[in-house]
Amino acid sequence: VQLVESGGGLVQPGESLRLSCAASGFAFSRYAMRYYRQVPGKERELVAYITSTGGSTNYGDSVKGRFTIHRDNAKNTVYLQMNSLKPEDTAVYYCNVLIAWNDYWGQGTQVTVSS
Repeated sequence: VQLVESGGGLVQPGESLRLSCAASGFAFSRYAMRYYRQVPGKERELVAYITSTGGSTNYGDSVKGRFTIHRDNAKNTVYLQMNSLKPEDTAVYYCNVLIAWNDYWGQGTQVTVSS
């Protein structure tokens, strides 16, 4: 299983970013996917969740209405569109899949929101 995130960077408050997570080594279209984020010294926080078909999504309270998760099963990729970014969104963002009770993580991508 391999998850490779991309798309992070430095943006100003109010701007947007789109993260991508390219998956390989498993039947991507059969599994729900998640994005988490983590700030140093704090626990990893669930940001967004999408079912295997993309038919249902769920979001953390802090990002509802600003972030959108979607997936392209033909490309084995899940995306996190982040709009109206705030300084408190600054974190390392991780892609995650749970397969047979095992958690798999990407390497993470840094998102920094600062003026």
